[in-house]
Amino acid sequence: MIGIYLCDDDRAVRRRIQEALERKIFVEDWDMEVVCSADSPGPLLEALAERGPRRGVYFLDVELQDGDWDGFRLGQEIRRLDPHGTLVYITAYGELACRTFQYHLEAFDYIVKDPEGLEEAVCRCLEAVHARFQVERRDPEEVLTLREGDRVRHIPLKEILFFETAPAPHHVLLHTAGSRVDFVGSLSELEKRLGERFLRVHRAYLAAVDKIESVDLKGGRLLVGGRTCLLSRAGRTALKKRAGAGC
Repeated sequence: MIGIYLCDDDRAVRRRIQEALERKIFVEDWDMEVVCSADSPGPLLEALAERGPRRGVYFLDVELQDGDWDGFRLGQEIRRLDPHGTLVYITAYGELACRTFQYHLEAFDYIVKDPEGLEEAVCRCLEAVHARFQVERRDPEEVLTLREGDRVRHIPLKEILFFETAPAPHHVLLHTAGSRVDFVGSLSELEKRLGERFLRVHRAYLAAVDKIESVDLKGGRLLVGGRTCLLSRAGRTALKKRAGAGC
């Protein structure tokens, strides 16, 4: 059972969030439970200490009116007690998201206190959290874990089309059919890490072998999942070796 913790000193907002969470869990029949709904950090930390570090999910108000405590300091204490917990911040000011860098926190999401769309945003966030947990329960060798900004992403290898070097130094772009992720890394490191499922077809491209649809040897290009990648001489040689003499 995944425990969900909520801390917001606005009673009306806290009630709306809790009801949205409980309704979503009931409808989807997920193995989750709201184990604590508090208006201050004290009761939440007590509940966490009693339950133990079981990798919970924490919905935290940023602007807590509780003396020295705010949502970021509470997040730091939660990280100490539950290092792998999932932090979601609730705030009236979206620009406060950047402050997580100052506290060395990895926030999964930020929810703005929109009077019209609060419940919907909470449900979408919980869907994403649940999906991440489902991915992590798979074979870890089938998932690529990386950091995008202040978030940790888990992307199934079967969804990846190719990687390419990004304009920013020491950054890589990961392409899937419906998304592009910019993260810190290098193609050389990925090539070693991912093994034979991916092929270095160009100094700037690392392609999923099973996603290659066509090859233009003369033009120095290939089609990967409907996208065009460059093909170098070295990449052409590697591709021929992989495919055999008939390529």
